[in-house]
Amino acid sequence: MERREPDLSTLLSFGLATATCLVAGLGLGWAVDLALDTLPVFLLVGLGIGIVATCFYIYHQVRSFFKD
Repeated sequence: MERREPDLSTLLSFGLATATCLVAGLGLGWAVDLALDTLPVFLLVGLGIGIVATCFYIYHQVRSFFKD
């Protein structure tokens, strides 16, 4: 039973996915805050959603390397 190892493109996709999720969450939160004049409430909510989305993505990708 051999374990598959991540290659460079997989590792780069982790970084890109992290950046994308965080920027999208922060951007959407910032836009909602501007519309509702509630800064920084939704900015922080968007950051939290971005962090959770990143964790789910990376968990799903890393799990594929440990399957038998």
